[in-house]
Amino acid sequence: MFLRRIRTTLAAVRHFSGEVTTEPIPKPKLIQPAPTGAAVKSGGGDTLGRRLLSLVYTKRSAVITLRKWKEEGHVLRKYELNRNVRLLRKLKRYKHALEICEWMKTQDDMQLVEGDYAVHLDLISKVRGLNSAEKFFEDLPDQMRGQLACSSLLHNYVQHKDSSKAEALLEKMLECGFVKNPLPYNHMISLYISNGQLEEALRMIKKLKKNTSPDLLTYNLWLRICGSLDDIDIAENVLLELKKAKVEPDWVTYSTLTNIYIKNSLHEKAAASLKEMEKRTSRKERTAYASIISLHTRLGNKGDIRRIWKKMKSTYPKLNDGEYTSMINSLLKLEEFEEAHKLFNEWESVSPTKDCRIPNLFVAAYVNKNQIEMAEDFHKQMMRKGFTPSCTTWELLTWGYLKQNNMEKALVSFQKAVGSVKKWDFNEKLVQELYRIIQGHKNIERAEQLLVVLRHGGELNTKVYNALLKTYAEAGKMPLVISERMKKDKVELDDETRELIKLTSKMCVSDVSSYLS
Repeated sequence: MFLRRIRTTLAAVRHFSGEVTTEPIPKPKLIQPAPTGAAVKSGGGDTLGRRLLSLVYTKRSAVITLRKWKEEGHVLRKYELNRNVRLLRKLKRYKHALEICEWMKTQDDMQLVEGDYAVHLDLISKVRGLNSAEKFFEDLPDQMRGQLACSSLLHNYVQHKDSSKAEALLEKMLECGFVKNPLPYNHMISLYISNGQLEEALRMIKKLKKNTSPDLLTYNLWLRICGSLDDIDIAENVLLELKKAKVEPDWVTYSTLTNIYIKNSLHEKAAASLKEMEKRTSRKERTAYASIISLHTRLGNKGDIRRIWKKMKSTYPKLNDGEYTSMINSLLKLEEFEEAHKLFNEWESVSPTKDCRIPNLFVAAYVNKNQIEMAEDFHKQMMRKGFTPSCTTWELLTWGYLKQNNMEKALVSFQKAVGSVKKWDFNEKLVQELYRIIQGHKNIERAEQLLVVLRHGGELNTKVYNALLKTYAEAGKMPLVISERMKKDKVELDDETRELIKLTSKMCVSDVSSYLS
């Protein structure tokens, strides 16, 4: 129905100038705690921007703030409201940004253009979901359902990985002459990459080149495809084509290229590419530094990661958790444990977050080195310091205990992992390893204990029950009422299940299953 309506309405749309403000694959930006720019005057004092940013909690209303500001005699100008919307979007305060857009729509003196509605649509999708955004698009006046609004809707289809609707919308945009730049194509290329449809992505690049000129984002996406296909020759040709088209490469370009070289052990080329990446990294490109540190780590350049870290500390007055994570992780990979611990202590002294992801780096490093006692000791220290272990913490410890063949501690730790979250994300690899070791021990009691843990986590499936049955088969025992238990757990039987039931039905009866069911 939705696409049918698009068919009948797009042809009547007027064309508007400007670009939609959404991007297909936004580069990661650092969220600054203190706003700058026109929305907040540098001299301080009371401004509309400061009041909106002070709301903090989503339950508070931006509309009430706007009304109060107006009641105090201030004039609310559209350009100022748009600046505040942009700032709130940058800070991911989507609900308050949407409230401003909705308030502007109700004001008779606000002359809204298609770009305003494109931003409005994107915010609706983020706050209320894609269905609401589609409804908003359908209800727009014909003259506002043009290039920018369509591009915004296409962007949201891409974010939701809805290939069929994105493809249909792009075709309609092409029919209506709305595709005048590479942005819509880039949306589709990024969608195909995220879905693993690399051949489709390459076909879209050909289509783009036939109808318009690639931009930097196109070339960077193309290089990503080359990295996934492990094709060095094409990657180097893409770089040559980019330079021939007089498109200036950025740090992302050389970061992707460096990754390809490292993956193929071309360390000299990787070093040269990484040098070019550093040249294109400035204070504004803060997120690039973590990537540079990671790449130097993969090349084993200990001196360079320390050099970059020193540069970061001299450039920015305060480093965030993500930057400390990057550096600590690099030191641990290079087995510089003493230096990593010193940096961890430094992070503790400057960060109030107690983010357990950073201690988890140490737990993972010790587990990878088969030093489970060190992992346990570090974990206990963190608990005493007030860190709350996450599901990942307990899963890492479970892996450590499995490496030591300590099933008792592994099951206890795994139970804590499943119980630490409201909804546990099924870790198939970990569950398979747990059952593999249990089967090796022919321990049906442990197998049943693990089944109970998974049941409490709401994650029972046919593979789990098959693993349980294999344990019974290894032990030469017959489980009781297995089909009834599976039916109760709403788990389907497959051919392997039936074969295992048939096999174990000839064995000695066990009462463990009835005890734990």
